[in-house]
Amino acid sequence: MPAAAPAKKKRKKRPVPLNPESGLPYSKGTLKMRLLKRLKCTLKFEKEAWASGAKLVAGIDEVGRGSLFGPVVAAAVILEPDYRIRGLRDSKLLDQKTREKLAERIKEHAIAYAVAAVDVARIDQINIYHASLLAMREAVAQLDPVPDHLLLDAVRIHWDCPQTKIIHGDALSCSIAAASIVAKVARDAMIRQWDPVYPQYDLASNKGYRSPKHLAALLEHGPTPLHRQSFAPVWMSTVPQEQFAFMLEEEEEEETELTGTTNNTF
Repeated sequence: MPAAAPAKKKRKKRPVPLNPESGLPYSKGTLKMRLLKRLKCTLKFEKEAWASGAKLVAGIDEVGRGSLFGPVVAAAVILEPDYRIRGLRDSKLLDQKTREKLAERIKEHAIAYAVAAVDVARIDQINIYHASLLAMREAVAQLDPVPDHLLLDAVRIHWDCPQTKIIHGDALSCSIAAASIVAKVARDAMIRQWDPVYPQYDLASNKGYRSPKHLAALLEHGPTPLHRQSFAPVWMSTVPQEQFAFMLEEEEEEETELTGTTNNTF
């Protein structure tokens, strides 16, 4: 009779860290930020790609995936191998002023960089995950010269060259961190342009993410045409969507064609 298989040892669950001030467990977001702060951004993955024969290694990352408003934006960056930009790390860990300084330095010392955005209509059509991959592909497609190896943060994209998928890549790879910073600065600038148009949403401050003021404005005023209708806090809003002026003009033109009438007076 065969010997019984040894019983599997149950893994001990790690205790959830508690906030000493409140006595409650830290949120997942807080725990993730604490982890990212401990990670060190290096050229380890770039060096591995160069050692394999690659000459033009591009880091790719996206920002705005969790936002309720505006496009998802991706950047692709090929850094100069012989120039080290100090201070590179995940863009979420940097303040605005530092990000903007680093973005300029990255652009000055990159072999190539590119930014691509996918708008809210496309996000709602194909979902945010596929829209993020599309933005990354479009950013890579704009690079000149063309990269021969891609470093990506936890994903792979449809592209004909070797790729390295790195968990927490924007906190570990200098090239991905550079792409994260360039994408973040570009997207923040885009969103700030809409703040005067929709001041009630406080976009200059929250960049379209779920701040208390943004959520309160959604409930009071409803979504704008640049809100992502497929995101729950947006579609759960009960106020009808605003319309751009050109949308109203197109509706009037269609009505005129159907009725044969016009609103013009002579």
